[in-house]
Parts: sequence; structure tokens; C-alpha cells
Amino acid sequence: MSTQVSGQVPLQGALPHPHPPPAARRDAVRNYHRILDAARDVLAESGADASMEEIAARAGVGVGTVYRRFASKDALIDELLQLAVEEILASADQVLARTDGLGLEELLRALGRSFADHARYASLLLQRPTDAATSRRMRAAIELLTARAAAAGTINPGIAVGDIMALIWAMRGLVQAAGEVAPESWQRFLDIQLAGMRAPGPLSSASPLSARQLSKLAPRRRVHRGC
Repeated sequence: MSTQVSGQVPLQGALPHPHPPPAARRDAVRNYHRILDAARDVLAESGADASMEEIAARAGVGVGTVYRRFASKDALIDELLQLAVEEILASADQVLARTDGLGLEELLRALGRSFADHARYASLLLQRPTDAATSRRMRAAIELLTARAAAAGTINPGIAVGDIMALIWAMRGLVQAAGEVAPESWQRFLDIQLAGMRAPGPLSSASPLSARQLSKLAPRRRVHRGC
């Protein structure tokens, strides 16, 4: 994500930062990213059987370096989960700024991309405990975006939040089932679902998932700890 401030253009010939990060700090940041990248690969290959020693070797650092940054494998997995959650929350904040009714579709595509990016070790992430505050925040965003989309006419007014949650769970399940064989299959699936949600007229004689049903399902179904 770019951190450049809008409207600011770097001056040619500008002096370097007067206090560049110490070499030790730069090394620590580099090792941090190496460890995370290696953990993603090793966890995808070995799952829960992955060892910190294997992750260290893949990262090209000593196992002591890994343990200095992460006290345990659980702490490392928690960090990967937290990064995934932060990506989703950032996407939610971004689309909530839209008032044209298209924010819901944008968030659904961001979720699909996140599922695909973390699919190789998603089972480990989904075993982590649910964070209630994050779940409430995501659910509120989905409710607001669904209402905006219905009001703007970008989805059928009969679409309920329960329908959106069911779509998200189905998309996540598809990504996990398709794996590396068809990692982008979620895109076509979502395109078809969105086309159906735009169709006019009655959608189904069956009732959508109710708020009470969703509250009972939430502890068992998670979107990277988010939904």
C-alpha cells in the first residue's frame, strides 16, 4: 500500500533522510518479511506439522532469529492471520467511502482475492479463535454496503445480509476445494452470483438466513476471523 501523500512530489536533488534506519533495524525488517514468506510456503506444504526449524531454513536465517521475533509457531500463525485481517479491514474501510452502491461488489472481490491468497494454509488460520470485535465490524460493513447497493439498484432489493454471508462462505469453500488446481475459480463464481443478484423480480420463495441464525453460525464460520 502506498504511503505517498497526495499532492506531494519529491524534489529533485532532495537530501536523503537525515536519520536513516540503523543497519540492524533494516536487517530485522528484512528478516521479518523473509520469515513470513517462508512460513507461508512451509505451512502450505506441511500444514500443522511445519517446524520452526524448517521455516528458518527456508527463510535463510537462524532458528534463534525466528524465535526472537515469534515465541512459538502459534505466534507466527497468529501474525499471518492478523495481517490477513488487516488487509480485509483496510478494504472494508476503503469501500465504505463509496456511496454509489458498488462498494459491496468491491468488498466481495477483495474477500475472494484474500481467500485465494491465503488458501494454501487457510485451514490453519480458520482454527484460530474468533475475534468478536472484528466480526462485528465486518458484519456492520456488510450490512451497510448491502443496504446501499439495494438503494442504488445495483442489487435486487430482495437480497438480504444473510444472502451475502452465504455467498461469502460459499466462495471461501470453493477456493479451499479448488486449491492450486483452479485458484481463480472464485472469480467466475462471484460474477455469476452478482449477475443473479442484479436480476429483477422475486428471487426465491425461501427465506434468507435471519439475524438470529447468523449469530448462531458466526462462531463456527469465519472469514479470516472477520465474518
